[in-house]
Amino acid sequence: MFDEEEKPKPKGIQPLDLDMMSIEALEDYIAELETEIARVRTKIDAKKSARGAAESFFKS
Repeated sequence: MFDEEEKPKPKGIQPLDLDMMSIEALEDYIAELETEIARVRTKIDAKKSARGAAESFFKS
């Protein structure tokens, strides 16, 4: 099984040309990014919890 560092990393988000976007579009883009960040943080927390539970199970 792979360690977390050995797994292939997903490709990053392609940056947008911010110069071509209106203020409203930029604000919408920020809101979308903040929503995605919250989703990723929730997933990280769930994975940490699962890892902690597995580690404590196997240490017993």
